[in-house]
Amino acid sequence: MLKWHNFAYFFASILPFLTPDLCHAQTPWPVRVVIVTTFENGADKGDKPGELQLWAEREHLTETISFPGNEHPILSNPEHTEIAIVTGMSLVNAGPSVMALGTDPRFDLTHSYWLVAGIAGIDPKIAPLGSAAWARYVINDVAQSIDSREIPKDWPYGIYPAGAKRPASLNGADVHYGPNAPYPIVFPLNAQLAHWAFEETKQVPLMDTPEMRAYSAGWSSYEATKGKPKVIEGDSFASDLYWHGNYLNQYARDWVKMFTAGKGIFAMSNMEDSAIAASMVRLDHMHKADFKRLMILRTASNYTVPPTGKKAYQSVEEKYPDEGLPAYDAAWHVGSIITHKIMNNWDTFKDNVPD
Repeated sequence: MLKWHNFAYFFASILPFLTPDLCHAQTPWPVRVVIVTTFENGADKGDKPGELQLWAEREHLTETISFPGNEHPILSNPEHTEIAIVTGMSLVNAGPSVMALGTDPRFDLTHSYWLVAGIAGIDPKIAPLGSAAWARYVINDVAQSIDSREIPKDWPYGIYPAGAKRPASLNGADVHYGPNAPYPIVFPLNAQLAHWAFEETKQVPLMDTPEMRAYSAGWSSYEATKGKPKVIEGDSFASDLYWHGNYLNQYARDWVKMFTAGKGIFAMSNMEDSAIAASMVRLDHMHKADFKRLMILRTASNYTVPPTGKKAYQSVEEKYPDEGLPAYDAAWHVGSIITHKIMNNWDTFKDNVPD
């Protein structure tokens, strides 16, 4: 026989999740902006920051909401109009976390803008550390691979599209590789929204420290690393493989260019964005979210190739200068401008996506 106190404890534990969907006692909260981060270092506030902490502290996200679809709770402002999640790192964590939030009956996300604000590795050909890039395309890495020691002598690397004859070519490959293809590879984001966000933030001054400058000296052969950090438009290449090195960096450049018909520019390397984009496409099909309102902002914590004089295996584990703070700060500093713009002009942006 089930004892009453055990039943009461069980019912109390599940009541927050039954109430919105089954009991209809709570109207779903109409969220305006969802901040998507991928990891945090330690506590959410007051210690060494990760991707979430500056948002938690500076956006006054004072309410903690249980999130059974994820290991980290949701943070929210008191009005429940701005929330932030931590997806967990890698594609296999990021996608399920976004789907879990998108199908959570406590939130109305049908008009929400989703802002991915995470750090990344940057191609030194594009910009220096601490820079921020608004993506127009997210590219996935579904591919065939041959060990580099076994590839033909005229191949630049051993990774190529399924069905293709060689790397950096779509000859022979399936022509379907968009968001709804059997193997999705390219996710075109709302380019007008991305460009609007860029125009609104392109003059924002970003953190520039002596340690960053000293660290970047190892990449001085790249002209782009010599200037100050800046806001740019550049695209996101997401892979569950944490790769590093000159050959794989060229592969990323070629891959992004190839799958965007020459329109995309590889800027930022990460391990989450394609899974987030894929989840948003499915939530859009379910009328739970609007894929056109997905924004991806990545900020540079490290370079994707080794410095002059070092091999890739010697630099892949190098610590980020200033413990990554310039990249964390850029993500909040740039992203918060767009967040506040949307939040403060909700009468306009609720039904009209900016362009």
